[in-house]
Amino acid sequence: MSGIIELQREFFKENKKVIYRDDEFTASLFRYPSGVEAIELTNSRGVMVVLPYMGQIIWDLAFDGVDLKMKNMFSQPKNVREIVDTYGCFLFHSGLIANGCPGPEDDHKLHGEMACAQMDRAWLEVSHQGITVGGESEYVKGFGHHYLASPSVKMDRGESFIEIGMTVKNLSGAEMPLHYMCHTNYAYVENGVMNQSIPDDALVLRESIPAHVKPTEQWLGYNKKLLSGEETLTVLNQPEMYDPEIVFFADRLDQYGEEVEFEMQSPDGTVFFTKFSTAELNYATRWLLYNSDQKVGAFVLPATCRPEGFKAAEKAGTQIKLGAGEERSFTVITGKK
Repeated sequence: MSGIIELQREFFKENKKVIYRDDEFTASLFRYPSGVEAIELTNSRGVMVVLPYMGQIIWDLAFDGVDLKMKNMFSQPKNVREIVDTYGCFLFHSGLIANGCPGPEDDHKLHGEMACAQMDRAWLEVSHQGITVGGESEYVKGFGHHYLASPSVKMDRGESFIEIGMTVKNLSGAEMPLHYMCHTNYAYVENGVMNQSIPDDALVLRESIPAHVKPTEQWLGYNKKLLSGEETLTVLNQPEMYDPEIVFFADRLDQYGEEVEFEMQSPDGTVFFTKFSTAELNYATRWLLYNSDQKVGAFVLPATCRPEGFKAAEKAGTQIKLGAGEERSFTVITGKK
């Protein structure tokens, strides 16, 4: 069987209902007590939970019995408009007019308007190879920008990775700015080793301090050692130093090849990976955090620019401009090897 199943909000009830099943895949619909609709997709390797009407957030992801998602404080997704109020997911789409942490001169919300956007349509596309969750969200403002965002995520037959897509089309008659980050919130792996197809020294420590980061003396001292080269951070073996967060940036990835790949390997041999095209996503961020409430080993967040806010990208010249009617697409493959 192949085809498209167009979804409607009324399909989602508190009791989970199977909407599609074959010898490899099962797709079920349900609604969290918070009211947020969810799709649970399973293949022979794992399970993924997608929020089709809320920014197409990927709430949960596990393969071969391994949970890929950060430790967090949220038992379920909250029905909110800003990602910080439901920060418990595996992935959200950051952007699209503005991205990342707002700087002092910015007035946009953390990670932009797309992260928790209300989706206008959602569907399942079924083929022998895999199942794709598709969606569309039209953003329009009087005297403002107008675009169509089309995120997607595909789970393949017998595989332990997913393919994430995002297409943005400018529907207005004027040029629009575009910032995008595929924000994958990976689990923290104790003594995990991080490596990638770009040089270690291509990753530079963030020196700016966003408003949500409250530095301690210990953290400031550790940052100084990282900056001086006295310390390096390729192995997650000093968790007490990753509170508040430690962030690295890698810029202009196209100088290292047409495609880049990042990995994090656990001592038991489990490997998480992410790969993407540098023509599409030419910047990367590494985000590490360890405290009693949140544990994150986001070894790479692919993006079109650094996540330091609208004005910072504008000043750095890394802001993409979409002409009238122009569209841009992004693809990220991520999961467990």
